[in-house]
Amino acid sequence: MQHFDYIFTGSGLSALMTIYEMVLSGKFKDKSILLIDENAKKVNDRTWCFWDEDNLFEEIVSKKWNQAIFANEKFNRVLELTPYQYKKINGLDFYELVFKKIAEHKNIHFLNQKVVDFTELGNHCIVKTEQESFTCNKIFNSIYNPKVVTTQTKFPLIHQHFVGWFIKSKEDVFTPNCATFMDFSVEQKGNTRFMYVLPTSENEALLEYTLFSKNLLPKEEYEAEIQKYIENLGITEYEVIEKEQGNIPMTCYPFWKHNTKNIINIGSAGGWTKASTGYTFKNAYKKSKALVEFLEKNISTSLDKTDFKRFHKKDKFWFYDLLLLDILSSKNELGSKIFSSMFKEGNSTVIFKFLDEETSFLEDLQVIWRCPKILFVKALFGRMFHL
Repeated sequence: MQHFDYIFTGSGLSALMTIYEMVLSGKFKDKSILLIDENAKKVNDRTWCFWDEDNLFEEIVSKKWNQAIFANEKFNRVLELTPYQYKKINGLDFYELVFKKIAEHKNIHFLNQKVVDFTELGNHCIVKTEQESFTCNKIFNSIYNPKVVTTQTKFPLIHQHFVGWFIKSKEDVFTPNCATFMDFSVEQKGNTRFMYVLPTSENEALLEYTLFSKNLLPKEEYEAEIQKYIENLGITEYEVIEKEQGNIPMTCYPFWKHNTKNIINIGSAGGWTKASTGYTFKNAYKKSKALVEFLEKNISTSLDKTDFKRFHKKDKFWFYDLLLLDILSSKNELGSKIFSSMFKEGNSTVIFKFLDEETSFLEDLQVIWRCPKILFVKALFGRMFHL
C-alpha cells in the first residue's frame, strides 16, 4: 500500500482551508499529502457568506454589502455594518483557488474516489476507498457521521436547512448594497423560520427560505414559501437562474472526544460550524489556522509529537451557544423572539463581533442582556445538571 504523511478524508471547506493554510505556511513541503473525495469540486454547489473587516479571500469575493436588514412582523431595521462588510464567496471560485494553489506543489495529491473506511492501528492509520487502500501517519477527517449526534440525547441537534433560488426579475425591487440578514415576517408555523436575501443588482438576488429546527421539510414547501415571498415583494415576472439546497448541523456536541492521537475530525465532523448560527466559512478559517499552527509547533523537531487529542477548546461561546440550542430544541417557535431582542436596538457591530466570538465579557453582556432573561436563566439551571 502507498504511504502518505497526511490523508484528508473528504474535501469540504475545512479540509481545503486546512491544506491551503499548510501551503501558505511553507513548513509542510516535505510532507506527502493525499486528499480523497468522491466529489471532484467542479461545480458551483454552494455559496458562503461572512462578515469581515480584514479582506479575507478578497480576490474571490463576488459581492459585498455595507448594510443588512433585520425584520420581523412588527419592525424592520437597517443595520449599518461598519467596520464590517457582509461578503459572499461562490463555492466554485473557492475550489478553483485552492486547487490551483495545491497544483503547484508536487507533494499534494487529489484522488477522486469514495472513502469507505478509515482506522488507526498503533502508530499509523489505514484509509480504504472503494478501489484501494492507503496507509498514513495522520488522518484529517471531514466526513460527517450524523449517528454520532443522533444516538445521544445530552446535546441537542438543530438543523439549519434551506432552499435557495437565485432569480432575475422584471421589476427593480432590490437594493444592491443592502442584504436581508434575517426576515422573520414569514409565517413561523411553530418553528424558527426566516427569509435570507442577497441582492446582486436591482432585479437579481438569491432568496433562501431557512429554518432552524429539528425536522426537514418537503422541498415543495420551501419553494412555495419562496414563491409567496417573491409575490409579496411585488414581483410579477421572474426567471430562476440557479437553485441550491443545504442542511447544516447546529450542535454543541463535543466531537473532539472522538479524536485520537493520529485522527482528527474537522469541519462539521469536528464541530467547526458555529453552533448558534450555522455559519461555517469564518469558523473554518479560524480553526484551520489554529490547527496548522498546532501542527507547526509539534513538528518543529525531527520527531513529530502531534497528538490530536490535545487540539480542542471549550470556551464561553460554546456555552452561550449550548444554552440557545437548549431553548430552540424545546421551544423552537421562540427563535424569532430571541434574535429580534438582540437586533431590534442592539449595537450591530458588537452583535456581529459577538457572533464571531471576538467580544470581551463586558461586550458579551451588551448582547446577552437584551435577550429574554427568564428563558436563558431557566436554560442555565437546566444545563448545570447535564454537563
